Amino acid sequence: MELFNSIINFFNDLLWSYVLIAVLVLTGLYFSFRTKFVQFTYFIEMFRVIAEKSTVSAAGKRGRSSFQAFTISAASRVGTGNLAGVATAIAAGGPGAVFWMWLIAFIGAGSSFVESTLAQIYKVKDKDEYRGGPAYYMEKGLNKRWMGILFAVIITFCFGLVFNSVQSNTISLAVNEAYGIERFWVGIVLAILTAAVIFGGVKRVAYVSQIIVPIMAVLYLLLALYIVITNFTEVPAMIGLIVSSAFGLQEAAGGAMGAAVLWGIKRGLFSNEAGMGSAPNAAATAAVSHPAKQGLIQTLGVFVDTILICSATAFIIILSGVYTDPDLNGIQLTQAALSTHVGAWAPSFISVAIFLFAFSSIIGNYYYGETNIEFIKQSKPAMLVYRLAVVGMVMFGALVDLAVVWNLADLFMGIMALINLVAITLLVKVALAALKDYTAQRKQGKDPVFYADSIPGLKGIESWEYRPQEKKNS
Repeated sequence: MELFNSIINFFNDLLWSYVLIAVLVLTGLYFSFRTKFVQFTYFIEMFRVIAEKSTVSAAGKRGRSSFQAFTISAASRVGTGNLAGVATAIAAGGPGAVFWMWLIAFIGAGSSFVESTLAQIYKVKDKDEYRGGPAYYMEKGLNKRWMGILFAVIITFCFGLVFNSVQSNTISLAVNEAYGIERFWVGIVLAILTAAVIFGGVKRVAYVSQIIVPIMAVLYLLLALYIVITNFTEVPAMIGLIVSSAFGLQEAAGGAMGAAVLWGIKRGLFSNEAGMGSAPNAAATAAVSHPAKQGLIQTLGVFVDTILICSATAFIIILSGVYTDPDLNGIQLTQAALSTHVGAWAPSFISVAIFLFAFSSIIGNYYYGETNIEFIKQSKPAMLVYRLAVVGMVMFGALVDLAVVWNLADLFMGIMALINLVAITLLVKVALAALKDYTAQRKQGKDPVFYADSIPGLKGIESWEYRPQEKKNS
C-alpha cells in the first residue's frame, strides 16, 4: 500500500504543482471576464430563479425542479470536503489556505456557470426525465464521442468509487473518534444503507437529497454562527491571520505560501467542484424554461458550499487554536476544535453531522456515475456491477488509511477537471449566447424562455422545442 501511495503522490505532484492550478485560475478568470462576472452581477437573480417550479415541455415532460437539481449537486458538493477537507487544508497549508479556498470559489464560479448552462442546452430525454453533463456536451456540442466516453469513465470511477471511499473513510473515523466503534462495523452499516438507497433508483436519490441537505447545512451554519458570535472579539485577528498567512508573511518557512496556495485550491476544488464537470450532471436533470437558469443556480451552489459552509469549518478550527497540533488532521481536527468551543458533546455532534453530510454525498456521487454509464451504454448488468462496486468502495474506504483515499481523490479530480475545462473552453461561445439571450429577455420584463433555434446554427439539441410558428410551418 505504501508503494501504491507513493506512485499516486508522484503523479499528484506533477499534476497539481505544474499544471492544474494555473489552468483552473486562468480558465476561471477567462470565463469570468467573458460572462462579465456573472457570479456577481446576477447574484440576486440566483435567489429568484431557485424558487421556481419545474416547467412542462410541449411533450408533457416534467423534470426535476431547480431546487431538486440544486440539492442533488449540493449533496455531492456539501460533504467531507466541508468538514474534513478544510481541516486537512489548514493542517497542511496553515490558515492562509482558507484565503485561497475563497479565491478559487470566486474565480471558479464563472466556470460553474458555463458548464451547467451547457449541460442544460445539450441534455437528452430519458423516459420521463432528463440526463446530461460533460459527456453529453462533448458528444453533441463538440462532436467528440470518444472524449465523452473518456470523461464518463473517469467521473464514474472518480465520484462513484474513489470519492465515495473518501466519504465513508471520514464517517468511520468520526464515529470511531466519538463512540469508539470499530471502523469495520461502521463500514458494514454504511454499505447496507448505501445499497438500500441506490437500488431504489434516481427518484429516491432526489427525494433523500432534498430532505437531508438543507437541514444539515442550516444546523451546521447555526452552530458556527454561535461560535463566531461568542468569539467576536477575536474575529478581526483571525481574518488578519488568514490573509497574512495566505502570502507567507507570518511563516518562517520559505514554502509556506506555496503550501497555502496548493492545499487551499486542492481542497477548495474538492469541496465546491467548480469547473470539475460533476455538478452539470445534476444541472441537466432540471426542467427549466432557460438553460442559463441552471447555470445561475449551480453558481450559487459554489458560494453556499465554500463561502458559507467551508468558512464555517475554517472559523471553528482557527478560533480554537488546535490546528497547531501536528497530531490532529482531517475530521479529528474538526472534532477537537469544536470540543474547545462547546464541550465534550462536540465529537458526537460532528460524527452525526459528517454522517449526514457525507452520506448525502455518497448518494449524489452515485448518481453522477449512473448517468455517465447510461451515456456509454444502457445496460442493466453494467448498472448492477456499478452499484455493487459503489457498495464495495464504501466498505473499502471505511477501513483504509486516510492518506490513500485523499491522494486517489486528488489525482482523479485533477484529470477530470482538465478534460472538462478543455471542453467548456471550446464551447464557451454557446454558453455566452445563452446568457445574452437570457439577459435580453429579462430586460424586456419577460420570464426567459429558450428554444432550439434561440442560438443560430446550434446543433445537437434534443430536449428544447422550436419556436411555435416554425413548428406550424414545418
